[in-house]
Amino acid sequence: MPGFREFRIRLRPAGSPGPAAPGGVPADRSDELTTELQPPLNWLDDTAADADRIRAEAAHEADQRRRAARRQAEEIVRAARARALDVRNETAARIRREATAEAERADAVSRRETEALRARARARTPALAARIVARVAADLGLPAERGGPE
Repeated sequence: MPGFREFRIRLRPAGSPGPAAPGGVPADRSDELTTELQPPLNWLDDTAADADRIRAEAAHEADQRRRAARRQAEEIVRAARARALDVRNETAARIRREATAEAERADAVSRRETEALRARARARTPALAARIVARVAADLGLPAERGGPE
């Protein structure tokens, strides 16, 4: 890095253009600047190359990760589709079992109710038949005891 003296020399006023004056020769500023700035510019070139390399590696890794994620997603979808058929079949079988059990329960209830109705009918039929025979006999003017079959 340049010292204070070089910095001061760089800022000294220069003479007006024209023939050389007895005091000195105009300084070549471009050579001084090139010499002074070349090392940092070289470092920047190296850093830019590193940045380009890092970007290329990151792009390559990102591409690999995308491909891996796509493969993983396809595998998950494939497994889900295969499992969906099994789940559908299991659900249909469970629903069939539940429907069959419900139908059997309803059938048992209806059989019990039918049997209860038949028992009530058997129990009530003789009394009802006797009342009907008595009414018919009364309508025909027959005595109640002769109206029935003997």
